[in-house]
Amino acid sequence: MTELELQHLRREKWRLDGEPIRTLEEAGEFVDSVGMCLLYPVRPTTLLPTLIGATLGSDQKLPTRQNAFNDPRAKRAEELLPKLVRNKVAFEAQLHDESLLLSPAAFPYYYALASDRKPRQLVRSRARGQASLLSEHVFAKLDASGPLTGAQLQEQLRGGLSQPVLASALQELSAALKITRVDHDAKVGDIWEVYYRWAPEAVNEGVRMSDAEALSALISKYLDCTVAATQEEIETFFSAFTSRARVAEVVKALQAAREFSYTPSESRTLITVAHSNVGSEMSRASREQHTATLQPRRRNG
Repeated sequence: MTELELQHLRREKWRLDGEPIRTLEEAGEFVDSVGMCLLYPVRPTTLLPTLIGATLGSDQKLPTRQNAFNDPRAKRAEELLPKLVRNKVAFEAQLHDESLLLSPAAFPYYYALASDRKPRQLVRSRARGQASLLSEHVFAKLDASGPLTGAQLQEQLRGGLSQPVLASALQELSAALKITRVDHDAKVGDIWEVYYRWAPEAVNEGVRMSDAEALSALISKYLDCTVAATQEEIETFFSAFTSRARVAEVVKALQAAREFSYTPSESRTLITVAHSNVGSEMSRASREQHTATLQPRRRNG
């Protein structure tokens, strides 16, 4: 596989080839196809597709979350996000302080890795440890009376709670997969609910799953999403949830079981899912590139 072939296949899969997403149905098909995607790109760059890129059909000069508020190109992605979540076509999590959308098939595996597997208890995230006291109060209110808007939470918590302080608590709970945005209303803003009540089957599946099963399945889905990736790229992505040594161990085991295979590239070794159709896609990509190089000659001849 050449680097050009790999980039061609990714651009096609990630909808960066000039064919942007225009409808909710297309957005749902996109999330289902890639398994996981960010809403906006992050720095340092994470090897994942973005919803904003797919809605624009390009990855050129994409806005980040920090500057999306005054970029009209972000409108369609921002409108699609709550609709995807509301219809449970996608489930929202947090990765590097950015919205991460997961397909219904991928979410239980992600939940098993990234949560504390205690959906009804006060927050104790694997990555962040004990939550703040305010976050615990917010979780208790949503647990008792959710779904609630930010204004409703402020009213119930009293004490002159500011919006930025509340937003920080909601972000903390969302990152720990205790709560999720379930909708957005132009008048009242985001609407929040505890995750175990919003997606009981998916959460329960994640709770019952072993770490090994979850990590194996999610690495496979990641490779399907990225078409192919290096060992370093896999370890870097999953270091947000578990140790690099554990990731390397699982990749090695799956290679030994012939679930993964090595694919030589020009300057590096890529790992792919052994039973995927990457080979046939590579051949098609090569033919398309070859045809593209021949077309100008035909016009000139």
